[in-house]
Amino acid sequence: MAFGIGLQPWTIRRELEQDYLGAFSRAATIGYQAAEVGLPPEGITPKEVKDHFDRIGLQALSCHTDFGQLTTNLAGLLEYVKEIRAKYVVLSYYRFSSHEEVLEVASALNDVGRKCKEAGVQLLYHNHDWEFTRFEGRYALDLLLEATDPELVQMELDVYWVQKGGEDPVAYLGKLRNRCPLLHMKDMEPGEEQFFAEVGEGILPMGEIVKMASEVGTEWLIVEQDECRRSPFDSIAISYRNLKKLGVIGDE
Repeated sequence: MAFGIGLQPWTIRRELEQDYLGAFSRAATIGYQAAEVGLPPEGITPKEVKDHFDRIGLQALSCHTDFGQLTTNLAGLLEYVKEIRAKYVVLSYYRFSSHEEVLEVASALNDVGRKCKEAGVQLLYHNHDWEFTRFEGRYALDLLLEATDPELVQMELDVYWVQKGGEDPVAYLGKLRNRCPLLHMKDMEPGEEQFFAEVGEGILPMGEIVKMASEVGTEWLIVEQDECRRSPFDSIAISYRNLKKLGVIGDE
């Protein structure tokens, strides 16, 4: 039961502002094999990012983006993804207001996903807790999954947000067989605040989650911690070590 281990660099966003390339170097030193990336800051070209990743042994795994970019500048986005040799484009944030809007977005994502597929890229949807709002008695996320083609629109499930949305992350992941190649690993402190925790330091059943991830065909575990009580680099190092203790890290 081995996975690739990647980093969602939102966790180290402040460090990236200070030293964009150097922050990725520090993540690679911890042991991370890949990172999700957005567009680089001004003054750094996509080629410089790719060349730097090659030097430090880090794979550019995916590019997170918003709905506007997907629907108005998909060609440019795919060109960037191709340049950094990423495999996935991820819609990272969307708030639905109605059942009808879910269906409208699903239709648009099927179209975007088809164009991504033609370019050799897979479109993924990343959830938060608000997709567990009910419209006409059903979760928005369930409606979206049902209305999209599994080959064109797949998932990057975030286990913390599933838990916060009131569902069991193990059970929900179990519904995504062959549809969740990337899984966001994020833990939760006990208590009413439900603050973010390092992977393996909170209340989520990480052992059960990775077992289910293996069963449904997940390929990469992506560490993310939205806010940290300690240095973000200390946090991502703890998460990495705890994943290593679970025996889920592939070749380092």
